Amino acid sequence: MTTQHITITVNGEVHEADVEPRLLLVHLLRDNLGLTGTHVGCDTSNCGACTVHVDGQSAKSCTMLAVQADGREIRTIEGIADGATLHPLQQAFWDQHGLQCGFCTPGMIMQATWLLGENPDPSEEEIREGISGNLCRCTGYVNIVKAIQQAAGTLREGESAPAVAAGTVDGQEVSAEPAAAG
Repeated sequence: MTTQHITITVNGEVHEADVEPRLLLVHLLRDNLGLTGTHVGCDTSNCGACTVHVDGQSAKSCTMLAVQADGREIRTIEGIADGATLHPLQQAFWDQHGLQCGFCTPGMIMQATWLLGENPDPSEEEIREGISGNLCRCTGYVNIVKAIQQAAGTLREGESAPAVAAGTVDGQEVSAEPAAAG
C-alpha cells in the first residue's frame, strides 16, 4: 500500500509520519502519537468527541484525513493546559461539575475554547449554539454552560488584569506572580 510523508505540528511539537492516504487524523493522533484525549465517538462528525483545533479553527478529526493536516498546526486537549496548571475551561468544568462520564469532555472543552476565542463574552444562547455540534449524553448541558460562562469570566479577567513585572517598586521587591486571595 502506498503511503504519504506528512509533517504536522501537534501541541507545539513537530511530528513526521508516513501515513496511508485513508488514515483519519483522529487515528494518527491516538494511535501514532499516543494522544488519547481526542476520542472516537461516532466516526460521522455528529458527536464532537474528536474535536481538535487545526490552524486555530475547530475541527472534527474523525472526518479529516491525516494527509489533509500536512503542514498544519494541530492543538489537542493535551495541549491546552500550562504545565500542571489547568486551562480556565478545564478548571471550570471541574468547578461546575460540567462532566459525568467524561467521554465528551475533551471535545466539548476544545469546542468551547474555540468558541471563547471567537466570542469572549457569549450569552447562554450563544454558548448553547456554539457547542451544538458536541453531544453529551449524561449532563443535560446545564453545568457545561455554567462552566463555559465561568471560564469566559476568568479569561476576561485575565485579559484586563494589569501585567506586573518582577523587580522593585519604591524599594520593595515585587513578584510577577499574582497575589493569593485571602
